[in-house]
Amino acid sequence: MKIFLIRHGESAVNSGENYIARVPDHLVSLTEKGIEQANVAGKWLADYCAQNGVSLENARLWRSPYLRTRQTSEEFNKHLKISNIREDITLVEQQFGLFDSLPEAEWEARFPVEYAECKRHWDNAGNFYLRLPHGESPFDVTLRIHQFMGAIKRDNINTLFVFTHGVTLRCFLLRWFHYTPEWYANEKNPKNCWIRMIDGKQDMGYIYSN
Repeated sequence: MKIFLIRHGESAVNSGENYIARVPDHLVSLTEKGIEQANVAGKWLADYCAQNGVSLENARLWRSPYLRTRQTSEEFNKHLKISNIREDITLVEQQFGLFDSLPEAEWEARFPVEYAECKRHWDNAGNFYLRLPHGESPFDVTLRIHQFMGAIKRDNINTLFVFTHGVTLRCFLLRWFHYTPEWYANEKNPKNCWIRMIDGKQDMGYIYSN
């Protein structure tokens, strides 16, 4: 089985535009730059598959139901042309709770008590286990991703394209390869539209990182 893990293109949160509008995370859309990123990366991935003998005959496109991942997958699929498309709620981004759609610089001022508790964990290398106020921890994300893995392992699909989010992508890798929380802490978030490939039991790293 080959799995291509793809982070969405630049969104209104990534550009900072949503810090004013404060649209809920599931409705955050791609910017014009993000749409272009997805289109370019999609063409690159289609060419990569063609040049490396990756068959798209028995392929499936999975995506988070968040707007920005739907938009990203649609741009990619202009080139991949995969008809087998499914969504799974376990692929959504980490829930940021009270901190949703707020710049990090404002977290402490707006929620001083909650921020102090978070800082206690951050100062003691507890990022992976820290559950954000009214939100999730990466540990929580990993547990729900494990449920998704059960679904894809039962399917007889040779090639999967999974459109998701930065934290979720890293949690997927951690669970699939049994990496450690320390690995997660040291693994930087992928940039927009970066593509990471899993080939069977081998982590091929980011094959596209423009």
